Amino acid sequence: MLVTSALPYANGPIHLGHMLEHIQSDIFVRYHRAKGDQVYYVCADDCHGTPIMIKAGDMGITPEELITQVGLAHKADFDGFLISYDNYYRTHSPENQEFSTEIYKKLRDNGFITTRTISQLYDPEKNMFLPDRFVKGTCPRCGAKDQYGDNCEVCSATYDPTDLKDAYSSISGAKPVLKDSVHYFFDLPKFNDFLKDFIQNSGAVSESMANKLNEWFEQGLKQWDISRDAPYFGFQIPDTEDKYFYVWLDAPIGYMASFKNFCDKNGVNFDDFFKADSDKELYHFIGKDILYFHSLFWPATLKGSGYRLPNGVFVHGYVTVNGTKMSKSKGTFIQASTYLKHLKPECLRYYFASKLTDEAVDIDLSLDDFQAKINSDIVGKIVNLASRCAGFITKRFEGKLAAEPFDNELMEKLGSIAETVNNGYASRNYADAIRAVMSLADEANRYIDREAPWVIAKEEGQDDKLQRVCTDGLNAFKAIITYLSPVLPEIADKAREFLNTDLAFDDAAKPLLGHTINKFSPMFTRIDPKNIEAMIEDSKQDLKDAASKSAKSDDKAKAKAKDGAESGASEYEPLESEITIDDFAKIDLRVATIIKAEQVEGAKKLLRLELDLGFEQRQVFAGIKSAYKDADALVGRQVIVAANLKARQMKFGLSQGMVMAAGPGGEDIFLLSPDAGAKNGDRVH
Repeated sequence: MLVTSALPYANGPIHLGHMLEHIQSDIFVRYHRAKGDQVYYVCADDCHGTPIMIKAGDMGITPEELITQVGLAHKADFDGFLISYDNYYRTHSPENQEFSTEIYKKLRDNGFITTRTISQLYDPEKNMFLPDRFVKGTCPRCGAKDQYGDNCEVCSATYDPTDLKDAYSSISGAKPVLKDSVHYFFDLPKFNDFLKDFIQNSGAVSESMANKLNEWFEQGLKQWDISRDAPYFGFQIPDTEDKYFYVWLDAPIGYMASFKNFCDKNGVNFDDFFKADSDKELYHFIGKDILYFHSLFWPATLKGSGYRLPNGVFVHGYVTVNGTKMSKSKGTFIQASTYLKHLKPECLRYYFASKLTDEAVDIDLSLDDFQAKINSDIVGKIVNLASRCAGFITKRFEGKLAAEPFDNELMEKLGSIAETVNNGYASRNYADAIRAVMSLADEANRYIDREAPWVIAKEEGQDDKLQRVCTDGLNAFKAIITYLSPVLPEIADKAREFLNTDLAFDDAAKPLLGHTINKFSPMFTRIDPKNIEAMIEDSKQDLKDAASKSAKSDDKAKAKAKDGAESGASEYEPLESEITIDDFAKIDLRVATIIKAEQVEGAKKLLRLELDLGFEQRQVFAGIKSAYKDADALVGRQVIVAANLKARQMKFGLSQGMVMAAGPGGEDIFLLSPDAGAKNGDRVH
């Protein structure tokens, strides 16, 4: 079996959103290893693209130096969270270049590559084509400055980069010009029938994700632009002078490259796993934001080049903190390294596991619930169970367990959950496994409470009962921690040392009898609320440091822009010109409920919303996609709408108003909502 996690991008730190996926896949891998299965587990840094090239330039280092630095930091974070990769590599590697070149040539020779000329904005100073995110200017609709090249984050207008007023390159500050270029396209529509069958009938994609992918077929698959113009940090397309593979062409090939690197170092046959007729299992763990790359482009690429297809593409949702998306300003956009300074990795592993199912649902890290669950479950019910029994065995019986149990019924219950636990891990319904284990922990603790060994210890002639009762408690602990070993590997290691035995998963319920254990040592400590507070404060500081660096870089470009305007270093937008109360009265703000929300084909930042204003329903296009990637989650939410804004005909349809939101933009966009009790159609005064 080969298991992969999605490749983190090599221009920034790992955060807790990343960790959800890697923890999910690691638990799956550790479970199968515990069952005796041969599992290889690989990942890599995604190293190519314009953002990495630009960031390296801003830092005064080469892209190779940047990805090396970031790669070391990423691996340290994953090690800190006990992620058990067999190989962690990078896409900027000779193996990946070889595979990317080979796959491209096969696609080309099989008639799946086409070319055509497209027009793009070009930076005449840097001599490079500009992706939309690297073009800024004044919104042609509302006049907001420093907006991106495809969407205004103030008024939600969408436009082409050429529509921007006073446009400038965010890299150099130069005024961009329009320039033609020949691009290379992967002919995805030729795989339409194959992909439909793969998605609907192979079992590799869940039913809910298959239904989501059907939207792409309904819209019609489009040719996929797989090329970028020089200068670009990546692999050059064969038989071209200035064309490079788009990062998403070689990124998933990075799975193959990382595994090949491992195989070459360890004598494993790569072809056994990736040849077209391979009988080995291949599973990808990914986030729902990259579903289409892994379920459309990637299978088509593999099919078109003669490689095997994955057995499963397992999709998870996003991480929210305290009920909302991770926020930099609130300190809940938490980096992995910041978390590890204050809290144990197994706390997060257990909490995520207790929430994870096989569906791509968002998981909320409620910090109060997080603290309570860890302190109650791991400390109060699991570790404390061992602690309550170990002292009596050590002090009164020289560490030797009884030759037979006291309560055979409890011993039978140790094995009664095995099927549920196994099914939970195998199907990635970890929450089911955790519930079953904690039910057993509750039963074991009730047993110890009922038998009260601390009372028995004071009674004459009851040594045999004391030894047997405590033996029962420790065997319950052994079963519990064995079942949880894929989730809590460090505690499991400490339990092995304490119990003086291996924790074989299939023997979890087999009691230790007449066996000598070692002295008990503390295995885990409670979460102190002060540690969580310190983590939040450190996360806020991380934001300040990152914002300072970003502002310095952006200011350089602004200073060189056409109007020569001075850069603004404030984290707040400047106030607009004063208006009168009469001016404000002209704006008719109304309460509305979102009754439908969906992605907009061809729009990077737009969601199409259907709103119920009480007296009528309207359609509004809102530039909030980056902050609300799960559009379905918005349905039912009340919002504030500028109801008398003149309707605007966009290329995607008619937008009849504007949904109110706050924040600097990007992922930090926050929809405004009224308090409970407000009715659709109510005017905001």
